[in-house]
Amino acid sequence: MRWLLLATVAALVGSALLLRWRRPAWYWMTFGALCAMAKVRLRYASVMDACDLTVAASRFRLTLARWFGWETPMQRVPRLLWIKPTRTGLRLRIRMRPGQDAFDYSAAVDRLRHAFGVHQVTSREIKPGTIEIAMTGYDVLKRVQMPARVDRGMLRVPVALCEDGSVHYRDYREVPHSITLGAVGSGKSVTQRRVIRELAAQRVALVGIDCKNGVELAPLARRFSALADNADDAADLLEALVARMETIYQVIRREQRISADTPDAEITADIWGLPEHLRPVPVVLTIDEIAELALFTTAREKKRRERAVVALVRLAQLGRAAGIFLDIYGQRFGSELGDGITMLRAQLTGRTSHRVNDESSAKMAFGDISPHAVFAATQIRNDRPGMAVVGYSNGEWRRIRSAYTSMREAVSACNKHADLTPDLPELARFRPLVDVTPVEAPAMAEAA
Repeated sequence: MRWLLLATVAALVGSALLLRWRRPAWYWMTFGALCAMAKVRLRYASVMDACDLTVAASRFRLTLARWFGWETPMQRVPRLLWIKPTRTGLRLRIRMRPGQDAFDYSAAVDRLRHAFGVHQVTSREIKPGTIEIAMTGYDVLKRVQMPARVDRGMLRVPVALCEDGSVHYRDYREVPHSITLGAVGSGKSVTQRRVIRELAAQRVALVGIDCKNGVELAPLARRFSALADNADDAADLLEALVARMETIYQVIRREQRISADTPDAEITADIWGLPEHLRPVPVVLTIDEIAELALFTTAREKKRRERAVVALVRLAQLGRAAGIFLDIYGQRFGSELGDGITMLRAQLTGRTSHRVNDESSAKMAFGDISPHAVFAATQIRNDRPGMAVVGYSNGEWRRIRSAYTSMREAVSACNKHADLTPDLPELARFRPLVDVTPVEAPAMAEAA
């Protein structure tokens, strides 16, 4: 029996070590989560004290101890409300003590990571007095595996996995325009394919500008309503989108019918409040390399560049209500690209940076958001293509990594859903020459 028991224990330990090496996700769900929960429960008070996350006893208790000669009360530990295991780690809900704030915990996340022996720790405030500590048990970005169940929706697509195990979504209704930066080989194109692959299954119009002779977007042309593969056609395409936007605004203005007896729910300032039969199909514009539109060498190219940049700025300022959304990709996006670029960048709420070669490139994305995000973008390793830093306008940022999407997978998705490609009359001359039967888009009423 003794030898049998030893053999069983050895087999369990060996299995745990093998899973931890080869399948960290399986190890976490079988052994790691239980061990981590036990460690947190047993060491919680001592870790909080060592990380300077405790507070002194109240004045009342100190006074009583001094009057009656009692032992000095110990430091008060923040109250641990609950521990919740997840697919990739643990979540701790903590009630802060008076005098503490959320910054105390965000400043101590690295100390907590070492104390509890987990891969990553992040903190966020849930409500006044309560924070949530998210612990990641293993490096989820080393081998990205998207969850089987994700929350897809209209113009909301899963793009990448965050470092805490949650899913990063590209939500066009919430963040209409975005810029994605990255050096050559950083995985920028993989992210682009992932977004287009997810959008291909939705009833949206995909419009592309790829001034590299279409090498990135031309294979996906069956799902594109319009595609420009050179700078001259790109300028004309952008101006056609501006004309479409102005027509949509005329439709919205006519359908408002604001009067005293009009219900509040029927008053709209964008396409989403229009009746279904009048609502134009949303348009997602993907620009593969923004620098190719902004650079010029001759006077003729300069005029073309000014037309393109002005049209882009107008689309970024006014396109959201008309259902036109921008996804811009590039290696750099700074003032050296000429007039209007900084104005355009100010309109792009979504900021994502893959690996960059210098700090100034990261500052173009996050310089006005967070210096910590700038530093994180410069620390991305060369052997992690697809890994990026995403910044939010409130100063928060997160590390993400896109699941690998090959060109074949993106092409297959576009070919499969080619029947969803809407026909936009304003962009008819930019329609790729492919063998596909277009779907009639909802007709817009003629402008009054």
